Formats: sequence, structure tokens, C-alpha cells
Amino acid sequence: MLDDPRTVRITGDDTAALFRRAEDVDAELRPDDHRGGPVPEAYVWCNLTSGNSARALWLLLLPFMVANLAHWMRPTARGRSRTVRFYGLLVRLVGLTLTVLLVAAACEVALDLAAWQCAGTRACAERHSWLGFLSPDLSHDGWWSSPGRRLALAAVVPAALTGLLWYLSRRTWSAYESVRPVPHLDEPDEDGDHTSLGRPGFWYGRRLVARLRAAHTAAGLLTVAAAVASSAARFDRGPEGPAVLETLGVLLYTALAATALVVLWVVCRRGRTENRLDRALDTRLVRRLPLAALLLLLLAAGYAGWERPRWESAGRLPGGGTTFGGLALIQGALVVALAVIARALYRTAPDRRAVLRGLGGPAVAMLACALGGVMSGGVSQRVSDWLDGTGTFLTDPPVLLTWQASVIPVLLLVLLVLCAGLGRRAWLLRRTELTEVELDHPGESVDPARTRAIATTRAMATLTDRAPLVVAVASTATLLLGAGALVGARLTDRAPGPAARHAHAFVHGAAQTAQGLGSWLIGLGFVLFVTWGRRAYKDASARRTIGILWDVGTFWPRAAHPFAPPCYAERAVPDLSWRMAGWTRATGGRLVISGHSQGSVLAAAAAWQLRPSVRKRVALLTYGSPLERLYGRWFPAHFGPAALSSLHREVDCWRNLYRLTDPIGGPVRLAGDSGPEVDRPPLKDPLAYGRTARRPLPAPILGHSDYQADPAFAEERARLLARLGPRLPAPREREERRNDTAAEPPARAETTAATAPAPAPHVYIAAVPPRTARASAPGLRQAAALALVSAVAFLVAWACTRGAVAGFERHGALVPSDTAQVVAAVGATGLGIGSAIASVLKAIALLTRARPEPARARPEPARARPAAPRAPGAEEPSAADLDAVADTGGIV
Repeated sequence: MLDDPRTVRITGDDTAALFRRAEDVDAELRPDDHRGGPVPEAYVWCNLTSGNSARALWLLLLPFMVANLAHWMRPTARGRSRTVRFYGLLVRLVGLTLTVLLVAAACEVALDLAAWQCAGTRACAERHSWLGFLSPDLSHDGWWSSPGRRLALAAVVPAALTGLLWYLSRRTWSAYESVRPVPHLDEPDEDGDHTSLGRPGFWYGRRLVARLRAAHTAAGLLTVAAAVASSAARFDRGPEGPAVLETLGVLLYTALAATALVVLWVVCRRGRTENRLDRALDTRLVRRLPLAALLLLLLAAGYAGWERPRWESAGRLPGGGTTFGGLALIQGALVVALAVIARALYRTAPDRRAVLRGLGGPAVAMLACALGGVMSGGVSQRVSDWLDGTGTFLTDPPVLLTWQASVIPVLLLVLLVLCAGLGRRAWLLRRTELTEVELDHPGESVDPARTRAIATTRAMATLTDRAPLVVAVASTATLLLGAGALVGARLTDRAPGPAARHAHAFVHGAAQTAQGLGSWLIGLGFVLFVTWGRRAYKDASARRTIGILWDVGTFWPRAAHPFAPPCYAERAVPDLSWRMAGWTRATGGRLVISGHSQGSVLAAAAAWQLRPSVRKRVALLTYGSPLERLYGRWFPAHFGPAALSSLHREVDCWRNLYRLTDPIGGPVRLAGDSGPEVDRPPLKDPLAYGRTARRPLPAPILGHSDYQADPAFAEERARLLARLGPRLPAPREREERRNDTAAEPPARAETTAATAPAPAPHVYIAAVPPRTARASAPGLRQAAALALVSAVAFLVAWACTRGAVAGFERHGALVPSDTAQVVAAVGATGLGIGSAIASVLKAIALLTRARPEPARARPEPARARPAAPRAPGAEEPSAADLDAVADTGGIV
């Protein structure tokens, strides 16, 4: 990126840092040596999202992240501040139901399936010896064998899960939400055409995340308490229940209901504070609400564990089906209400480029609920099959979960038909592009294979613009199928297969096949989640396709769900804005910020955080940018035409490069109201159609990567530098203090050069992984992860095979559900074998490949002058490190 293998970290840490070439470390102290030329810098921020390989497990928090995205997808609204706040309230309530759903699924597994049913059944307890001390028969009515005490002990699992989520949220909150942005004056709630990304408190959501974390933690603990006490309270209300315990149960449930109302009040009471820097923390509420819920959980455990001589566990734990059904109904109602509000907001300021006419947020919220239901049902189904592979010991999980799993094959069939239609459309577009490619290269001999490759790449790149259609169909089908599953479970109170027993043979067979196939598709989905998550961070091609979605999901602050993955922009945007504001304050110079892919979004967000006087010293060069194609369409309230036009007017100049073969980047679609037009005509890709004297080998089709290889990049950068001029006078001290009394420049060694003639540096901001001493650690983690995936796949295959054999022995033939298990077993076996081979090959490659540490040689000075001093603790990433991430979505 810096075109120099000798680089030095000048400021920052191992998570995010700024790098310069070694000869430019003290450029501010030697302005005469750099007069008329740029001083490039690179901002390394990739460790914020993919530095630790364990962060791939954040994919398990995908429903929370998707719900958080729905909050930021609201349409542009004018004069409807109350409606906007109500929209945010509905999304926060959707996030709260997802937390309750996750904890309820953990309660279903630990309390119902393990403690209540399996431990209470002699045959199941004998099969799983680790439950022997909980079984009344095997432990000879031991102290832990009573149903209430079994439930109280099993409650440790969902309570520990809630505590783990609280810990992870608080840890990331301290690392990300605690970074303060550049202070500037407070702004009113309504700011005309300006985006809210420029408000002082937009990237400082510390207070809201702390409040939501306390509320969601309390909601999870209250869910566990209600699950523990429900069966005991039902027994106490019966004829054999003691009157004293019945009274205590009423008081306990009253306290649980009162605390639940407090949780709802906390979630609904306050949203985000963006027009000012809100430093309050609500310390008492944040501490006392989870502690109160924990106290109620302990009281519920004591209440359930009280001795009840004639209390026995039979059937399913009471209340499970009602809980999941109620959550599904509430989520559906919230999504419908959210769609009504979003449509009302869209009508105030229609935008034809906005996805789904303003309904993108409700559609994504529906998908978040569907993901939560699929993951919850999948865990319950898999644990039930593991505890009782023959289907003779335990009662099935709640009927609604089985129905929800059964509609998955139908949903996949609908999406398959849609994808086939999109594929046909791309094939027809490819035929049109064949002619366009030939017209773009006149006078050259036609190469049919070359022409087909370019046309196919262009046609495939347009599929990104069809994503709204896929989301619309998926969310609508999910809503309708979910409503059908809820009605079917409510009317029949049986799984789809038994419910269709007396129907036509085809209907019965289809119901059984859907039930069995849906159950194992959920199990296979978990393996794919982990595999894709690892691949998204370790494989370059996967990062270009899957990783972009992860970057978008974690770009936005946690406004709807505190357990979502942390927002890396709350660290990156303040870093960039502090650097730009401090440098311009110290030197009075101007900046050119060039951003690629997701880095262009960070560049725009950082520019919005600057004061107008500083913003006017900044020029933007974006390439492969999703600012309009992705962010402008999906997040119109923040990156819509009005917001991008405002940024174009307020910066000195803005140029954007894109290719027709790029599936992510695209034009910004802004006219040149000030200065030159933003979009340059599409760049040629490939750079040469056939073989030439300069390029004797075929030029590659670059697509989204390697924009700097195009001569247009250097040309546009030179134009921006010439437009900015070599230097500006240093800013006046009094004016700076008057406009920004609270802001102070970051501690920098070059601040003493404020009065010297300043260079006009071109700031490169790139996603560059810092080099560490243990260079082989990522490879070892890859091998370990592949081995883990292999083990899980073989375990799934073993469970599927065992279930199929048991079904064959029970029915005397392979029924459709057993056939689905055989298919799943074969697929899981293939995945396990492939992962095992890949793990072994990776380990062998690591053991046989020597990776010595490169020597840190001092750079030779360009002219006879003292060598540039190295910053304390400076690190030097290699040229390979800098170049390997040129197309990973950073700012370059």
C-alpha cells in the first residue's frame, strides 16, 4: 500500500494503528524535503473485525446482528421525529424477544429435555450415566432426584449462557463504545439534509448499550426463573399442593412480573442520544437490575427445590409450548407494526432507490426472527435426538419447534426457484454483454473465450442489485410459513407427520419428509455457519463475497441489541477523525483520503465527524465503493442522496472509480454541483483485451480488487493533489479555540512544527494486519478449526446413522424421515472427511514451511541527512502484509 517494504508504526496499538514509510516518520520536522509531494500514511484497522480467529464464532450471534441492522434501515423521514423514535422502539422490542427466545431454547434443552424428562426416565438415565445422580431410580431417591431440585441445578446452564453474553457485551463495550469521538458543538435533533453520522454522539453509544445490556441480562435471568418455578407453581395450585407454597408461588410470580415490567420500561424509555456527547451511564440501573433478576432466580430455585413428597416429573415440562408460541406471535405482530411505521416514514420523503420502498428494515427484522427460531429449534431437535435416538424415552420438543423446522424445506424450495429465475436473467444479460464487450474493444481481433469470460463477470456482478428481491421473497415466505406453522401447531398439538396421518398418502409422506429433512437441515446449518465463519476471515475470495456482509453488519453501533457483535467503526471513525483534526490543527495542511470498498464508508463517516472548516480541506478518492449501491439503498436515512450530496458540497473535491465487473462497488450518482463530477466513467476491466507488446500475457479480470493497478487511479489522485495545492497557512489559534473549545490534538511529536511550511500529504487508510512474532499462529488455528469441524461433522453423521438404524428397526423399512437421516449422514460424512484431509494437509504445510522473521534493517536515507528516528515501540509490517489486503475492503 505504501509502495515501500520499510514501514514504521507511528501511533496506535496492535488493534488499530497508523503506519508511515520509514523515511517519512519525521516529515513534519523536515518540510523542505517534502515540499510539493504527498506524505502517505496507512491506517490499519482489520484487527477490529478479524484479528482474532475466535471472532468467527460471532456468527452464532447472527440473529442479534441482523436485528441491529434493521434499526438502521429505516427510510428517510422529514418532520416525523416521534415516528422515528417509535420505529427504533419496535426494533428494540424485537431484539428483546430474540434474547428471551435464545434463553428459552437453553431452558428447553437443559431443564425440559435433560433434567425433567431424561433424568426422570429410568431407561434414558441408564443410557446417560452422567444423569444418574438426578434419577430417582438410579440414585434411590437421592437428594437431587426431586423434580424441583433437578430443575434448579439444570438452571445453571441457561443462567451461565446469559452471564456469558453479559460478559462478552461488557468486555467489547469497554473496548469499543468507550472511545470518545472528536468533540464539537451540540446539534439540534433535526438537521436538514445532513446525515446523523456527523452528530457528536453518533459514534458514542456507551449509555444506551449499558442500559440495554442490563435489561437483556435481566430478561434472560427472569426467563430462567420463570421456567424453574412454573412446574412447581402448577403443582402447588393442585389439590396436593401446600397452601403456603401456593402463596409463595403467587408472590414470586408477582415479583417476576413487576421486574419484567421494569425491563420493558428500560428498553422503551430511552433510545440513542446523537445530537450531543452523552457521558452519563445510569450506574444504579445498570448494576441493580441484573442483580435483582439474579436474586429472583435464586429465590425461584429455592422455591422449586422445596420438598414436595408426591411431585413427579411426567411428560413435557409445563409452559414450554406456550412460551415459544407466544414469542412467535409477538415477533410477528412487531414485524407487521414495524412495516406499517416504515411505510408511513417512506411516504414523507419517497426515494426510488431505497430497497423495497422503505420496507427493508421490517424484512430484515423478519429474517432475524427466523434465524433465531431456526437456531433455537435446531438445538432442541439435536439434543432430543442425542438423548433419545430411538424415540421411545422422551416426549418430542415443543410442537411449534417441529413445525418451524418442517417449513424450512418449503422455504428453501421457494428460494431455489427464485435463484433459478435470477440465474436465467443473468444468462440473458450475458448474451447482451457479449455485444457490449466487443464494442468496448474496437479494432481488436475477437477472442470468443475472452469475450464470454468478461461478459459473464459483468452479468454476475449485476446479481448484487437483485438482493432486495431475494430478501423480500424470503421474508414474505418466512412470515406466511411461520404463521401457518403457528396455526398448525395450535390446532393439532402434534408434529406435522402425526397430524397428517389420516390425510392423503401423498400429503402424509410430504409432511413426514418435510419434518425429517427440516430437522437435519438445521443440524447441517450449524456446521455450515462455523465453516463459513472461518472461511470469511481466512480466505481472500471468501472475504470478498461473505466478508462484506459481516463488515456491513458490524459497521453500525449497537442500537437495538447489546449482545450483537461490537461496532468496529466506534473505534475506527474516532481514530480517523482525531488524526485528521489533529494534523490539520498542527500543520494547517490539506488531506486526500482514498478509500476502497468498506474503507470508503469509513472515510465518509470520518469526514462527516470533522468541523466544516476542516472538512473543506479534505478531498475524497473512493474506488470499489458501496456507498450508494449498498449503503445508499439499504440505509437511506444515513447514506441517501441528500446525505451524499451534502458530503459532496462540504469536502473540497470527491472522485469515485468503479468497474462494471465489480459486484460490490458502483457509481455514487451525484452531479458535479461543486467542482468536477464525482463519478468517472467505468474503468476498463481487463486493462487489455488481448495480448499486446506491453502485456504479452492475458490481463486478469480484476472485478472488485486491485484498483491501484489502473492508471486512472494515479491520474485522479494527481488531479486531487493539484487541486488542493501544496499548502495552506496554519490555522489561527483563536479561531480554533472558539470553534472547538473542547477538542485537543492527540499527543504527537510533530505538533511543534505547526508554524513550519506544511506538506500536503495523501493519507492512505488500509486494512493491513500487523505482523506479529508468531507468524504461524493463524495457520495453526486454521488446522485446529478444521479438525474441530471434522469432529463435529462425524458426530452429526454418527447421530444421523444411529437415528436411521433405529427408525428402520422400528418401522421395518426406510420411511421418508429415515431416508432424510441417511442423506444427512452421507453429507456430514463427506464434510468430515474433507475437513480432516484439509486439516492434515494444513498441519503438514505448517510443519514443513520455514517462516523466519525478516530482519528489521534501517532504511538508507535518500540524501545525505541523519536517519529518521524510529518511534518508540514501532513495528514494521512487511510489504507482503501491506499488499495482501489491497482488496479486503479497507481504505487505501
